[in-house]
Amino acid sequence: MTSRIPLVSATESPASSRALLDAVHGAFGATPNMFRAVANSPAALQAMWGFFGALGGGTLPAKLGEQIAVAVADRNACDYCLAAHTALGRKAGASAGEMSAAQAGESADPATAAALRFALKLVEQRGQVGDADVAALRAAGFDDGQVVEILAHVALNLFTNYVNVALAVPVDFPGVKLRSAA
Repeated sequence: MTSRIPLVSATESPASSRALLDAVHGAFGATPNMFRAVANSPAALQAMWGFFGALGGGTLPAKLGEQIAVAVADRNACDYCLAAHTALGRKAGASAGEMSAAQAGESADPATAAALRFALKLVEQRGQVGDADVAALRAAGFDDGQVVEILAHVALNLFTNYVNVALAVPVDFPGVKLRSAA
């Protein structure tokens, strides 16, 4: 697969993207294709990298963030994000089975299952959730800040899914089979 836009390197990217691409490279040990595609727009790269950094400093565990990411990626048929977040989820301590279950929107942990149900309902209903949906998260132990963080994880993953699907960004992580078709 060939990307629909150039996958720029730090030296080829707009000058204002270079420092961010260097930071991405430092974090991953390489520069994933998604960031190389987004680096065509310094503003979009800054937004994406800042969003990842902000949520990385949130109160939700990294493992849950990655489980949300694979559920959203599968629902949106984003091979790139499914592969990337499966690998990142494993690094965050999730088992292969936990990541596979999360891909299907499931978890043996009741709080994780509630978060995944909410995340997928946000995606499927384009944010049109109700009082009972938020109450279910609170009943599972999430506070209001964490409810907002779950929503933010979904929003970030919609952004990355759309970048990778719309721009046909080649997957540069070990492949994972999608469960569902969008």
